Amino acid sequence: MARRTQPRAVPRKIEIRKNDIVKVIAGRDRGKTGRVLSVDRQRGRVLVEGVMLVKRHTRANPARQIKGGIAERESPIAISNVMIVCTSCNRPVRIGHKVEMVAGKARRTRICRKCGAPLEPKR
Repeated sequence: MARRTQPRAVPRKIEIRKNDIVKVIAGRDRGKTGRVLSVDRQRGRVLVEGVMLVKRHTRANPARQIKGGIAERESPIAISNVMIVCTSCNRPVRIGHKVEMVAGKARRTRICRKCGAPLEPKR
């Protein structure tokens, strides 16, 4: 019997990036805040630090220095369930864009829709 495969998903335009601080607005972890560890554009999901923790049973592997037992780790959460947190007004906000001309090139920067402050993470 042939295996059914799902059609490849089209990558979505996702405004949230790695290292952004986001707040969960829906789901079992609603209200939690964390840093984005990775973004999956194909599936429309993000991995947030300390959010959506699941338990994984792992077998010990002495060759790789892996201890066995029950380990907790993060699970991806849907992009629609998180909002970026503005660093200046310190609340979850929608993302706007400001286009600036720098040396003849258009440069888009993400801004807070409430206060207009840039949303670029501190590096």
